[in-house]
Amino acid sequence: MSLFNRLSNGWTLSINSLKVLSENKQLIIFPILSGLSMILIIGSFIIAMLASAGWDVDYLRTEGRTENYLLAFAFYLINYFVVVFFNTALIQCTRDYFNGEIPSVKKGLQFSLKRIGAIFTWSLFAATVGFILKVIQENVGTLGKIITGFFGIVWSIATFFVVPIIAYENLNPIQAIKRSTQMMKDKWGESLGAGFSFGLLRLLALLVVCFPLFFLGLIVSPIVGIILAFLGLFLVMAVSSAANTIFISAVYHNINGDPVSQFNENFADNLFQAKK
Repeated sequence: MSLFNRLSNGWTLSINSLKVLSENKQLIIFPILSGLSMILIIGSFIIAMLASAGWDVDYLRTEGRTENYLLAFAFYLINYFVVVFFNTALIQCTRDYFNGEIPSVKKGLQFSLKRIGAIFTWSLFAATVGFILKVIQENVGTLGKIITGFFGIVWSIATFFVVPIIAYENLNPIQAIKRSTQMMKDKWGESLGAGFSFGLLRLLALLVVCFPLFFLGLIVSPIVGIILAFLGLFLVMAVSSAANTIFISAVYHNINGDPVSQFNENFADNLFQAKK
């Protein structure tokens, strides 16, 4: 399959992911819960860091403090856990949809609770990697930023399919990354096309949603404009995140030979041609 066809398929798959979400609007609750949880977590960590520094912002800026590193690691761990937990629930709901069942938020959360051990193990591994990269970035200067930036790109590519893998396959983190990398080799063009498509759609949505909300809020006051724009941004990111997870789920299940005909009854076979 040519590069153009793969990119075109990625665009079509991203559009179909949005269609699946529009038919199952309740699935948007997962990225919303994830986003709200992260806002609360960030607020809690800010308060904890300020309290540990005696509410002295200058002292808080001191680099290399043990407390800062411990809080950074804890933040990475909780961040990964929350995101993966809700994404796993969404993955399960999409699986039910592909199987012709009605997705249930309750069943999705129950599934995540059953896989909580695997979710925590992966979160711990990912948090350790993120923490190590942060230490390198802070202590090696410009070179550290280049290294961590490059590794960040590689990491995002290698772990693209990790969530459904840890949800359904009994693999350790290293094995999950290897499995995800192999899947990415098979469907790299579609993934690249979908990534570009979601980025373009996010940009268009921001222009159509956030800016009008901001200027509408300005009629009342700048604060209202900022709040409305933030709410618009939050909604756009939630929709984009949910659609991206649906895309990942569709490709994962297709690679495994699971039925995904309801994802796109007309084009499923052509879009998921195996790599020769």
